[in-house]
Amino acid sequence: MLGSQLGHFLDRPLSPFVKKLRLNPNHITVTGVIVTAIAAITLPHNLKLGGILILCGGLLDVLDGVIARVNKRSTSFGAFLDSVLDRYSDSFLLIGFSWFFLKNNSLSGVFVSLGVMAGTLIISYTKARAEGLGRDCNTGLMERPERIILMIFAALTGWVLPIMWILLVLTHVTVIQRVYHVWKVMK
Repeated sequence: MLGSQLGHFLDRPLSPFVKKLRLNPNHITVTGVIVTAIAAITLPHNLKLGGILILCGGLLDVLDGVIARVNKRSTSFGAFLDSVLDRYSDSFLLIGFSWFFLKNNSLSGVFVSLGVMAGTLIISYTKARAEGLGRDCNTGLMERPERIILMIFAALTGWVLPIMWILLVLTHVTVIQRVYHVWKVMK
């Protein structure tokens, strides 16, 4: 939702800065995943610091695309790598939240986080499968930017379990929205 509505809105304001950077966008992508993995390991021990690291990883995830587009370094492989590593990032974070719940003796929190991870991965799969069938599938309430924003909010506020419940419901609603959308366009 946010991703499709806002698109590449940061390209223009960041262009002067990004044009000076001669960085490979794929290196930024990999760095973002490493920061996100560190965030996941940090979450069970220091929730707020974990939230700040999720934010940093998310900013790197935005920056890699801006660098690729502004410096005309976009490639099909770069887009593929970004998508694959985004799935790892999502999984790392949700494992980190599960670990947080396990450390705090909340078995229900562990299961809710794992349910969010399943929904998150299926959201991605539905889009990839639809595109493999030649159909566009940029629809749904809970795309990646919304999920990351909610995870940052959960970590920074400490409202982890209520946010995970919201994510659980809305990720699976998004899967249903995507399945319905593809069914409708293929009818």
